[in-house]
Amino acid sequence: MGTVARLEADIASRQKVSGELDNARAAVDLLSETSDPDLEREVLQDLSRVEHDLQILETARYFSGPYDASNAIVSLSSGAGGTDAQDWTEMLMRMYMRYAERQGYEIVVADYTPGEEAGIKGCTLVVRGQYAYGLLKHEKGVHRLVRISPFDANKRRHTSFAAVDVIPEIPDTASNVDIPEDELRIDVYHSSGHGGQNVQKVATAVRITHIPTGISASCQNERSQLQNKRMAMAVLKSRLLVYQEQQRDAQISEVRGAFKSAEWGNEIRSYVLQPYKLVKDHRTGVEKGNVDAVLDGDLQDFILASVRHDTENSRPGDS
Repeated sequence: MGTVARLEADIASRQKVSGELDNARAAVDLLSETSDPDLEREVLQDLSRVEHDLQILETARYFSGPYDASNAIVSLSSGAGGTDAQDWTEMLMRMYMRYAERQGYEIVVADYTPGEEAGIKGCTLVVRGQYAYGLLKHEKGVHRLVRISPFDANKRRHTSFAAVDVIPEIPDTASNVDIPEDELRIDVYHSSGHGGQNVQKVATAVRITHIPTGISASCQNERSQLQNKRMAMAVLKSRLLVYQEQQRDAQISEVRGAFKSAEWGNEIRSYVLQPYKLVKDHRTGVEKGNVDAVLDGDLQDFILASVRHDTENSRPGDS
């Protein structure tokens, strides 16, 4: 399954880039014959898109994992830092949604738990598109924010943490996870309403718990209880597959690294807004001073560097 999916994704990417290059060449030829500011802007946008897709195509050669071509399930949870950490978790949620939009991916907010005062305690995003998991799996870990707290009347500097977990979404046709119904507990509840909007007046949100392992998945995004149940079950099966992978390998699973708590000393990346502005990845050393752009989804340099770094530093048999 993994090999076929990777080959299909690679062929689709090459065809897409080839078509984009043909369109860009035609537009450049046309621009050489006329002076049109609108056409010039369009050509620059086309060339930027081609450059982006060529980057992904070049990076695809590093994708050797069985699930790298799969969609991704991204789970965020607030860590140490109280209300600031919950606000930070919501900022990360927006950052990943903006990144996914830039990639042309489909994003579904499957689950969402608001904080008591601000932000969110956690959320689950399903990101669908070519190599979504291959790219986003490198975001797994603890993310640290340093800023002047908007919730501190004395305007003191605070450090907040949030944890990011990423697993592949496993299609039903490829999943070997068979769950007996008597091992499941299904709870129905009222949606908390993503962003305070469209709060359901009937109980349509669904949480499914696998009783033997305690692993659970929730969905409150869809309109109907049946749709939410299907989405929650898909997420649960993916989580159980990863759990099974971990059980078969006492060392670090090839689809999921060791979990680290969201606190001091475990961060993979720091986002500093005060006393200076800098985003630094502690694994690759990549830094960016434009923090606002990063928080608006400009993550590609960090992610591509992590893809190369992890591949080049993996032991034989790790991939």
